[in-house]
Amino acid sequence: MVAIYYVMIVNVLYFAILLFSFMNIGSIFRRASFSKYNTLSGSELVPSVSLLVPSYNEELTIIENVRCLMTLNYPTYEVIVINDGSSDETLDVLIKEYGLQRISNPEFRGTINTKKVRGVYYNEQYPHLFVIDKENGGKADSLNAGINMSRYPLISSIDADSLLEKDALIRMARMYMENPEETVAVGGDVRIANGCVIENGAVKNVSLPRRMWPMFQSIEYLKAFLGGRIGWSHINGLIIVSGAFGLFRKDYVIAVGGYRGGYPGEDMNIIIKLHRYMLENKIRYRIAFCPEAVCWTQAPDSYHILSNQRKRWGRGNLKNMIENRDMVFNPKYKTMGMMTMPYNVIFEALNPYIRITGLLALIGYVLLDMTNWQILVVFGLVNLLSGYLLSVGALILEEMAFRRYNKLSDLVKMLLFSALKFVGYHQLGVLWRVQGHIQYLQNNNSWGTMTRQSWKDEKKAA
Repeated sequence: MVAIYYVMIVNVLYFAILLFSFMNIGSIFRRASFSKYNTLSGSELVPSVSLLVPSYNEELTIIENVRCLMTLNYPTYEVIVINDGSSDETLDVLIKEYGLQRISNPEFRGTINTKKVRGVYYNEQYPHLFVIDKENGGKADSLNAGINMSRYPLISSIDADSLLEKDALIRMARMYMENPEETVAVGGDVRIANGCVIENGAVKNVSLPRRMWPMFQSIEYLKAFLGGRIGWSHINGLIIVSGAFGLFRKDYVIAVGGYRGGYPGEDMNIIIKLHRYMLENKIRYRIAFCPEAVCWTQAPDSYHILSNQRKRWGRGNLKNMIENRDMVFNPKYKTMGMMTMPYNVIFEALNPYIRITGLLALIGYVLLDMTNWQILVVFGLVNLLSGYLLSVGALILEEMAFRRYNKLSDLVKMLLFSALKFVGYHQLGVLWRVQGHIQYLQNNNSWGTMTRQSWKDEKKAA
């Protein structure tokens, strides 16, 4: 019975968050169709931004990434690539492509402790591009090194295997400018680039992935970002701004000590620390989500790489929940303490164990003739239907506001995979999360194997 009530409660919460998303879709549509971005992108009132690109073994994607960032529709910004002790040719391809020279006395304005910086590279012909070469210390350490060197009051973290749409940053800035005194962070929408045509650092033709694993992730991302984060943002309860693309006020990031190093989940951790700091110091604030600001990223296209990623996410989530357990059901932390953190503990961190024990209990009831097998089947079908409707709801939001997938075949494919993900993929997600928790107990801090594919190869595949 506990499992049945648990599933009922979690589905009610999922649909409530989805409802909040639908409540906001009108204003999102108006922002997404706003026609004056070119005027705004030339305005002197737009705040300057430092784009931080942590890079480890990114030789296949880094040039397209930097090329994309150097041509954004934005008035004043700088691009700081941080080479985190790569063992491949990441640094060399950057030096060759942009004719970079090592600076003798680079200026670092911040004081966050990081691994040793071995050098900073620059070329006057590209005055807004800097490359930091440092000893390997992880993604968080790289971001902190970028913060130390950054010149501007806003910072944006961007993954090296990601590409921003040309107006993505200006859309984020517009949301920030609506309430700059209270906005401490803005998250962007992340979409799967596998299968898209990439030319000169830009997505020229949007298409769904051809392979199974990225396709499942496309559905997963749509549900999480459109069906989830819009709703959580509405109640100022966002617990994560994706590390692939986020905008932050630098002064508050420094105030909370920068990014936490030495463990995955730095993107969730920095948001929790910002919530905690603002609430403990009684400062009015908001952490927003801007779904019309789109970042395209490469998704893992093999079981091995995907499983490593999800285990890492599981470790990071559990670590963050344990570190911040004092916030759970603590009215001092308002929405974060009374809703977001309890939700994340009960329905995210503990979700696989309740599902597994609940399933075993239901099977036991049937075997011991304590209930009819028909009840078990009906319960399973209702659970699958509710999950499918949540995915369909996210697709409806996509069609109402954005419509980036214009082909009817793409829509049919998304509806099909929304159902297929419950037959194997969903169960694998439970397994990967449990394995991630086991790795946490084993003090496994590794990032896991991640391989990249050249964007040129993506173009050929599409």
